Order: sequence, then C-alpha cells, then structure tokens
Amino acid sequence: MRLYADRPDHRTRQLAADLGLVAWAVLWVLVARAVHGAVLVLAEPGLAVADLGRSISDSMGTAAGVTDGMPLVGDELAAPFGALSEAGGSVTGAGQDASDAVHTLATVLAVVLVLLPVGWLLLRWLPWRLGWLREARATDRLLGGVPDLELLAARAMATAPLSRLARLPAGTGAGWRGGGP
Repeated sequence: MRLYADRPDHRTRQLAADLGLVAWAVLWVLVARAVHGAVLVLAEPGLAVADLGRSISDSMGTAAGVTDGMPLVGDELAAPFGALSEAGGSVTGAGQDASDAVHTLATVLAVVLVLLPVGWLLLRWLPWRLGWLREARATDRLLGGVPDLELLAARAMATAPLSRLARLPAGTGAGWRGGGP
C-alpha cells in the first residue's frame, strides 16, 4: 500500500500536511505541559496549609500525651490539646483536598489543551488522507494484472476540471472513443 502519491507536487503536499499535523500536535503538547506546570503552582498554598495542619496536629498530640500523664489534672489538661490535635488533622485534610483539586484541574486542562486543537485538525486531516489512500488502492487494483486504462481514462475525463480539458489537443475525446491511447 502506498502512503504517498507518485507525483512530486502531490507527494510534497501530503508530506507537508503530515509534518504539519505532527508539528501541531507537538506544539499543543508543549503548551499543555507549560499550562500544567503553571497551574500546579496554585497547589503550593494547599500543601502549605496541609503541612501547617500536620505540624499543629503533631505538636498538640505531643502536648496532650505529656499532660495526660500529670497527676490529678492530666485528663482535663489533655482534652483541649487533643481537640486542637484533631483540628490540626482537619486542617491537614482541607489543605490536601485543595492541593488534590488543583492537581486534577491541571491534568484536565492539559488533556483538553491537547485533545481539542489536535482532535480538530485530525478531523480535517484524516478524511483527506484516508480518502486519498482509498483512491490509491482502487487505482492500484485497476492497474494490477490486466490494466483497465479505458475505465481510468473515462473517470479522468469525467472528473477533470473544464480548464484542463480545454488544454487537451483537438480530437482527444474522439480518439479515446475510437480506442486510441
């Protein structure tokens, strides 16, 4: 199966279109990576809040453990520190959730930034290339074995632009009907 036309001008157009598609895809992948990195910067405050909550939770948990062992008032002193430790855990969870949401947003934006423009171009490029491949395969079948040149000539004359037909020498149609080459 041929991927490119035999005529140099058609082959050049096909190669340019294929390379253009690849360049377009690479461009949008690079743009998506840059946007992904830029959006991930927004996750840093969430991570900082999570670290702060973790630090508070650890410190207050340690304080609750130390005061819990004190005679007479240990349980009463440990309770507020334990509550603060749980609150620090909640702050950690909130910061981590915010960071996770930013990571998800960055990934979705990157995927959309690649799929939309590359998909749009693929929807335009693919029918054109597949149509040419289908035509080339059919032409190869007609030329294989005993070539049916008359059928190809009839199709060429039926689909050729009038300006091209007008440039043919006089008597071309009559010659074709008469079986001439």
